[in-house]
Amino acid sequence: MAKTFESGDIPLADLLNQAHQGVLQLPDFQRGWVWDDDHIVSLLASVSRSFPIGAVMTLETGNADVRFQPRPLEGVPSSATSAPRYLLLDGQQRATSLYLALRSGAPVPTRDTRKKDVERWYFADIDACIDPDADRNDAILSLPADKRRVNARGDVVLDASTTEAQVRAGKAGLFPLGIVLDPAAITDWQVAYLMAGPPQEQVKIWKGFQETLILPFLHYSVPRIALDQKTTKEAVCQVFEKVNTGGVELTVFELLTATYAAENFRLRDDWESRQATWADEPLLVDLDATTFLQIVTLLWTRSRWEERTRERVRGDRVPAVSAKRRDMLSLPLSEYRRWAGAVTEVLQGVVRFFHGERIFCARDLPYSTQLVPLTAILTLLGELAFTPKPIAKLRQWYWCGVFGELYGGTTDTRFANDLQDVLAWIQDDGEEPRTVRESQFQAERLLGLRTRNSAAYKGLYALVMKRGGRDFRTGETIDAKAYAADSIDIRHIFPQKWCAANGIDSAYANCIVNKTAIDGQTWGYTGASAPSKYLAAIEIGVPVDPQDLDAILTSHDIDPVALRQDDFGAVFDARYERLIRQLEDATGRPVNRSDGQGSPFAGQRGGDALARDIQSLIKTGESKVVEFKSTGRKNLDTGQKDRAMEWAVIKTIAGFMNGHGGTLLVGVRDDGSVLGLEEDLTVFFKKNTDGWEQWLTELLIQTFGKAVTANVTVVFGAIDERTIARIDVAPASGPVYTTRTKTGAKGTVFLVRLNNTTHEFDGPEASKYQHDRWFK
Repeated sequence: MAKTFESGDIPLADLLNQAHQGVLQLPDFQRGWVWDDDHIVSLLASVSRSFPIGAVMTLETGNADVRFQPRPLEGVPSSATSAPRYLLLDGQQRATSLYLALRSGAPVPTRDTRKKDVERWYFADIDACIDPDADRNDAILSLPADKRRVNARGDVVLDASTTEAQVRAGKAGLFPLGIVLDPAAITDWQVAYLMAGPPQEQVKIWKGFQETLILPFLHYSVPRIALDQKTTKEAVCQVFEKVNTGGVELTVFELLTATYAAENFRLRDDWESRQATWADEPLLVDLDATTFLQIVTLLWTRSRWEERTRERVRGDRVPAVSAKRRDMLSLPLSEYRRWAGAVTEVLQGVVRFFHGERIFCARDLPYSTQLVPLTAILTLLGELAFTPKPIAKLRQWYWCGVFGELYGGTTDTRFANDLQDVLAWIQDDGEEPRTVRESQFQAERLLGLRTRNSAAYKGLYALVMKRGGRDFRTGETIDAKAYAADSIDIRHIFPQKWCAANGIDSAYANCIVNKTAIDGQTWGYTGASAPSKYLAAIEIGVPVDPQDLDAILTSHDIDPVALRQDDFGAVFDARYERLIRQLEDATGRPVNRSDGQGSPFAGQRGGDALARDIQSLIKTGESKVVEFKSTGRKNLDTGQKDRAMEWAVIKTIAGFMNGHGGTLLVGVRDDGSVLGLEEDLTVFFKKNTDGWEQWLTELLIQTFGKAVTANVTVVFGAIDERTIARIDVAPASGPVYTTRTKTGAKGTVFLVRLNNTTHEFDGPEASKYQHDRWFK
């Protein structure tokens, strides 16, 4: 590979003359000059001692593919506006400081130690310069714009405002460094200096000064690395970042700003006007210019890929879809203009998507990086994305990325793969995207999710709200307004202090299983109290009916009976399983479990504890979240199997799914007396609980499908030697319809739990309920 740079020295005087003439300028992506007075003094002292000050790096102009808007160095006269031959990539702060102090002919605009803007001239104290024991930094003086230093009373204590004053100032004169690179001006000043005192003494001082300060400046050379015209734009960017002495990364946005400026397009102004359109949207506050350009680049390279694919001749190479840095640097202005407006418009659709998933602010986004392919996909799909089948696939892809934790590392390749894969999956009914196929989640991971540092932690927080977790303050569905107005955040169910006092391992106390979305007012009642105490305080303080509060708890997959008994293990165990089912429902993928990968409290509760829970539910009575059925299949009046009995079970379960969730007890009469399943089992071929559970599972699969049925769990307990089926139903993440009617005919029915009864909704009534429950 041919060498694209040369290295050598350039005299300081020549470097500053090139800047003065406009031969050497800055690329527009360079930041402004920022050095303060102390830095300038130190730099001048270093040059005067012939100390190295570091190299500069320049880029030869003339490459049509590497065009940057140039601008002169600070202080260069406006007359130097010709096209530059070189651009200064590294050494801006040093070169600008030296130009202003030594070549500009004007006071230097800088800042003092108090960050106050000041103007300064720089002088060399001749006596201190020739003193071998003096600190050279102390020998470089900085004087105000009038070249006079005054004391607190305003008296002039040092005057260097004229040549006559300079040659007599201090012990042996103050030499103006603004002329140190101009031999003719030095000669004129020397004459005045020699005439200012005894000739023999002045000549001796001057010779010493000339040797110790003037000649070092005149002979000083700066190491230079000169990049030639063949250097690529990507190389310029990388080189700048490697050598930039300020340690500040050069962003693609800054580089493209300079590139587009050469075509009279102000990218920064365009970006700021676009950014202002979503400035008040909490979800998009962290959307920066580089991310925006990644989205635009992804869309440009996708359109380029489509065009080349259509035109391809066998064997031709088609450019890949990509949002990598080199592709962003190659983004043509015409393509930026083509796609930037579309991306800006679709961002409201992005917010709409996230609100539907119950993600309301930037800090709750599991992966900000996943915003890139999502926005590109929504841009290309338009409103099609929000129709039933596409949105279901889009949600599955999104949650697979979150819970597979696939956007935490290098993501450039995944951006392109997901854009191509998801579009093919939705538009052409292609195979599942790689992100869906590769997504895996280990059950034990739940125990390690403790902070927002994890994408899966934030994802589960959102899913709890999406599946129906209600606002504790109002009992309503949590939407963006309620989230903000009620200061909802992810908070402990069993308070940390209570857990510590009761011997609960902090790892379990602080993991996602023991947390849910709780508003600020409700949280104020919890403190360090046991749940049994703070629930009573909430009921009095809000106030709220205990049954309504139980319904809210159930909507968060919290067992209200176990919580009121302060039974951490029971609540944790049940919720652990519910969260796993939420993950499986969202991703369409099974959660991986190896031996022993279950709730740490699994198996610790025996039949007696289950019986006590059932008795507590019976004692509480039927409510929004509790229902009793004598049998599941047998009509007690006829003694025969009856479809109406099965429909009653289906109706209750569907109502719970479309409401807060709930618990159905089968084997309990409406009045709370225990009948037991034994009566029901007389109409079964397999007359045991296995046969009964198998029947129920098949009934639910036929009615709702396997995915919905997975959110129903069944356990059996015994009271007075009579078997009770406890059926726990999770709230659904979307509307659930039966696939058959009450008569058994094919048809869809939408059922809703209202207080302690279940009703059939249709038409506008169903639409309104679904909007308020899931889509607002």
